[in-house]
Amino acid sequence: MDLTTLRELLRVSGVVGAGGAGFPSYGKLSEQADTVLLNCAECEPLLTLHRQLLERHAPEILAALETVTAAMGAQRAIVCVKAEYHGTVDAVRTCLDAHPHLSLHTLDSVYPTGDEVILIYEATGRVLRPGGLPLEAGVVVFNVETMFNIHRAMQGHPVTDKLVTVTGAVHAPVTLRAPLGTPLGELVARAGGATVPDAAYLVGGPMMGALGSPAQPVTKTTNAVLVLPPDHTLVLGRSAALPLQLKRAASACCQCESCTDLCTRHALGHPIEPHLFMRAAANGDFRDTQVFLNTLYCSGCGVCEQYACPQSLSPRTLIGAYKAGLRKAGVKLSPDCVAAPVSPLRAWRTVPEARLAARLGLTAYEHAAPLVETPLATARVHLPLSQHIGAPAVPVVQTGDHVEVGTLLARPADGLSTALHASIAGTMLDCNNKYIVLAQQ
Repeated sequence: MDLTTLRELLRVSGVVGAGGAGFPSYGKLSEQADTVLLNCAECEPLLTLHRQLLERHAPEILAALETVTAAMGAQRAIVCVKAEYHGTVDAVRTCLDAHPHLSLHTLDSVYPTGDEVILIYEATGRVLRPGGLPLEAGVVVFNVETMFNIHRAMQGHPVTDKLVTVTGAVHAPVTLRAPLGTPLGELVARAGGATVPDAAYLVGGPMMGALGSPAQPVTKTTNAVLVLPPDHTLVLGRSAALPLQLKRAASACCQCESCTDLCTRHALGHPIEPHLFMRAAANGDFRDTQVFLNTLYCSGCGVCEQYACPQSLSPRTLIGAYKAGLRKAGVKLSPDCVAAPVSPLRAWRTVPEARLAARLGLTAYEHAAPLVETPLATARVHLPLSQHIGAPAVPVVQTGDHVEVGTLLARPADGLSTALHASIAGTMLDCNNKYIVLAQQ
């Protein structure tokens, strides 16, 4: 398949990054890349969908990976998998003989290897420019579910559902294929329901996820629903008000530098030093504005906040608030920033996943969440038109229209955008410029 045809196919099929910010996948395709990485690091505790999907569908996923690699004219593709995912590693190795341009790279069980910047260094030895895109290093990265969706698009199936791991305080942890727009509460019910009263929903993983609700819909980037007791530390930490977190930093930050020592991007030479930010922010010291500008280089992985800080302070949360303020003010990353040398101590300052899970209070929830590929049945879906980076999709249907699964509901807008398709068969109950509600009739 030629590159132009592949781009258009992914654009109209609604394929986006199925786990990150939802960048339209067609926008990543470029003849400038010499290497394609398939990301199966899946390093957040309790998340299991990517390794299960790749183990079960390795032939289809690797065939799609080879097609994408050839379309871009890239020299090679590397499948990056944690060495501890033995079944997945074996499934990949079984298929490699049929794909001479593909190779396997096994990863250590540390967090956050799934971060594109970290993965590129681990797999290729290349250090991405601070604030730069992977393509600047000649690399394009796709996660496993995204590549499976590319395979399905090649077979004529647009994106209409999402794999979601439901785990934590539930009776039967499971990984479900849910139609887009399904309320999260229905997924939790399919997992046997919560085992605790007044359960909290942490959507997206314990490190980088956000608090959600049972009514919140599944989108193209929903990876997991972690059900937790309302008094769990992960819930309380995300519920605390920013002014309180800033006051705690002013009273308790001892400038031990553990947050910076364990910052994974700092170890690769990126100019992010959380301890200096905490000192300046807590004391209202704005003499060195670069300390605040450097927050734009933070990946938001949460190591500083959830693992490194001995005082249980909130560097990541406060940095996120300052980043949002800078972006709202139109401040952008410097294109001239150059990475410092990789820290010689980097290998000794990693975050083992098992230790991270224990620190987060999640060890008790480490149960299998088997993959069920039969789509979950749901009677009503709420579909936001913006499930991706870029302009929202533009509706092409009206209230009252009847549609089937896969029917085009909204076309890509001008510029960076992608399409949206019906996830169930039914009638349009509401259609506006923000969302579509579809229900079986």
